[in-house]
Amino acid sequence: MAHHGEIFQGVVRTETGRLRRALCSLPCSGLGSEAIFHLDDSGIVTVTPAWKTKARVAARLVLERIGRPELGGALEVRSDIPPGWGLGSSTADVIASIRAVLSAVPHGARPPSLAALAVQAERASDSTIFSNAAVLFAHREGEIVEFLGDQIPELIVVGFNTDPGGVDTLDFPPARYAPDEIARFADLVDLLRRAILEQDVRALSQVATGCARINQAHLPKPRFDRIEDIAVRVGALGVQVAHSGTVAGLLFDPRDLETELRVAQARAQLAELGFGGAWRFSTMQTEPLRLRGVP
Repeated sequence: MAHHGEIFQGVVRTETGRLRRALCSLPCSGLGSEAIFHLDDSGIVTVTPAWKTKARVAARLVLERIGRPELGGALEVRSDIPPGWGLGSSTADVIASIRAVLSAVPHGARPPSLAALAVQAERASDSTIFSNAAVLFAHREGEIVEFLGDQIPELIVVGFNTDPGGVDTLDFPPARYAPDEIARFADLVDLLRRAILEQDVRALSQVATGCARINQAHLPKPRFDRIEDIAVRVGALGVQVAHSGTVAGLLFDPRDLETELRVAQARAQLAELGFGGAWRFSTMQTEPLRLRGVP
């Protein structure tokens, strides 16, 4: 499945004092990728569509990792996730492809780490590899830094794209955080732990908002201050963004009886600000999500 940017992205300090880049993705299960692998003995992996090269690389890596490099096949990838928006299109393609190859090839080896293979195929991945589980994930190392809980609490999200041009995540350099930002991340991680433990959507939204503000120094979203103003006016719990993409979202409590009214107000005010075509989804949503402006 896809994600809708991040709840948390920054650096965390481990017990040994090491700083590690880590994130916790905001799940968006209404979007996703599907892969089918037609096994053959050609030794060559092809992919359709041809531009999904990360998925092809991932399939080739699986065959090598399980000790069957002589095999090949035709990989088909289907996805409704727009690339370059920060919705995890590459990770979804890669994970679907890895699982397809593992399902197609009989082998007695222990299945390789999906996360490690994903990072090897695309340099960085996201925590939706673990579905709705809440983890701090070292997205450039393919390792869980900390398991926070079985489930991220449900949120209603009004999402929108701040820049239809998108971002090339491979060309976007990792953020270099200042000491004061690193100190703020420490507080936000503590709040994230409590939010997951207590299933507190308000605290979770505070984490997302804090990280979004820090991100303004690294991949700024246009008119962010006015987006925050809208969040306050309509009674949203907070704001979240894609830290290596262009989408953003206003966060709402599904248990609030006024949420649907707040959602309607948010969409109208975002359109007035120039962000038309906003979409609404739940982080627990199972039905497909149709993004406006996407064929």
